[in-house]
Amino acid sequence: MTPLRSILYGLAGACVALGPAMVDVSAQQPTPDFEPQVGQAGKDVIWVPTPQSLVDRMLGMAKVTPADYVVDLGSGDGRTVITAAKLGATAHGIEYNPGMVELSKRNAAKAGVADRATFAKADIFESDFSKATVVTLFLLPGLNLKLRPILLDMAPGTRVVSNSFDMGDWKADEIAHVTDDCTGYCRAYLWIIPAKVGGTWKFGPSELSLEQQYQAFTGKLTTGNVIAPITDGKLEADKITFTAAGTRYTGQVKGGTMEGASSTGGIETRWQATRK
Repeated sequence: MTPLRSILYGLAGACVALGPAMVDVSAQQPTPDFEPQVGQAGKDVIWVPTPQSLVDRMLGMAKVTPADYVVDLGSGDGRTVITAAKLGATAHGIEYNPGMVELSKRNAAKAGVADRATFAKADIFESDFSKATVVTLFLLPGLNLKLRPILLDMAPGTRVVSNSFDMGDWKADEIAHVTDDCTGYCRAYLWIIPAKVGGTWKFGPSELSLEQQYQAFTGKLTTGNVIAPITDGKLEADKITFTAAGTRYTGQVKGGTMEGASSTGGIETRWQATRK
């Protein structure tokens, strides 16, 4: 059994982890009196609830508003989805255990947010959550790495918040630790999906070549025989900043174009680039 198979998707409402128990939770029939037990066996997992204080912090880091569509991967008892719905967001949970799904629906109804909080019994890797503006998760590192390319293909500006586990060499934009009412799994990581800028761009009479690594990039600006290295290249969603030949560039990425302002010695001019 590989490490990836030794865990399921637990999430900021229901977490994960550790045992070799082989339980086909997808075949279990949900019952009206289903109540999860801490440490209960699932599909290669045990269930541990996430403290509400950490759920609140995760959604706060993502700056969830009523304009957001929040998707919780491995939604457990539904607390993250329900909390997001209480903030006014439309929220959806993807959970493999049918008993948990039915419990979540009942919890949402009790909380008065069933119109904004929905749940589906599904495999996260077979589900389409590409329209989400916020993704929450509580998965072990192997699953995070498997999800990483899917997340990086989402729209720039999508916020991803993970309980306790990182994304390998993709550095988080923010890390928070919760100490109130939390004694285990109390760290949260936030990433903001960056626009894709790697490649070659027509930059006026010049050529801009960029090599991107998540929200950072390097490269060069070539004008005739003059080559200026790119320094301090950073992305925050679709916002781009970099320096070349002593000029500071700021702007916005819009698919195959970029545009903004540059500043040299206090003099500001406009710039535009088109992907080649």
